[in-house]
Amino acid sequence: MADLSGIKKWLQDKVFNPLEDKKMPIMEHLFEFQARLTKVVIVVALFFVGTFFYADTLVQWLRVPLQNMFIPGTLEWVPTDLPKIPFVFLSPAEALWQNLKVAALFALVLCTPYLLWETWAFIVPGLHTQERRFVAPFVIISALAFYVGLSFCFYFVLPFALNFLISYGVAAGFIPQISIASYVGFCLWFLLVFGLIFEVPLALTLMAKLGWVDVPFLKRYRKWAFLGSFLFAAILTPTPDPFNQCIMALPMYLFYEVGIISAGFFKKPKPEGEGSDTEEPADTPKSGSGVLRPKPATPSSAGGDDDYVGVP
Repeated sequence: MADLSGIKKWLQDKVFNPLEDKKMPIMEHLFEFQARLTKVVIVVALFFVGTFFYADTLVQWLRVPLQNMFIPGTLEWVPTDLPKIPFVFLSPAEALWQNLKVAALFALVLCTPYLLWETWAFIVPGLHTQERRFVAPFVIISALAFYVGLSFCFYFVLPFALNFLISYGVAAGFIPQISIASYVGFCLWFLLVFGLIFEVPLALTLMAKLGWVDVPFLKRYRKWAFLGSFLFAAILTPTPDPFNQCIMALPMYLFYEVGIISAGFFKKPKPEGEGSDTEEPADTPKSGSGVLRPKPATPSSAGGDDDYVGVP
């Protein structure tokens, strides 16, 4: 217990207090933003060089949900009844371009904790001490939530969506022959969107903690959130079919409800005494009380230099 209090005191004296006193003009903020952005670009580029050498393997992993279903009980991939689907490319540089896209996305995914850390380090001087105490855990949890969203989409959403769509086309008598660009774009977009969907409860919790929203406000706009989730899904889905729109919109709204529950637990505490007594106007006398109230102005004293000034 003593060690924990010592760590808190060290953080307060060495980290929070110096940042609290840190004042920077606008140009220094821009220079700091440029420096942090340069470091982020360099780190992402280094990871991109590494992921590009394994781009073919990563593309093969993206093909797994196409003709397999993940079984949670056995933690294994089971082949589906779909026929073998060949991939084609329709332009000379299409295959190379898809490898570049896959390598870039995986580099960003691997750098997500570092990106969040640089973002936190840039905005933390503008926050109060009590706000910084929960921003660092929020950054860690948000990175974990992003990875959980990617995993959930890869193991459950993509196999279900791809199996339904391909089976529908095969049952209609069409021969499945998919462009590598269309398939990779479909998978990467789904992975990215579901990674962001899992951030919705954390975003609502953070806004509630900062006092920007509260639970009654979120409940009051619940129907608009339901409508907005379908509108966003209609814009974000790579295909116009309602099936993909539903499997993206329903989790989005579900996490909005989870965010309401989380905002109720982590809401910003009200200051002591707020809302308990309503402040009365200073010129309203209170009967039976010994509190002095300002006297109404009389014609003889109105406008004089010795007018009574009430205590605020």
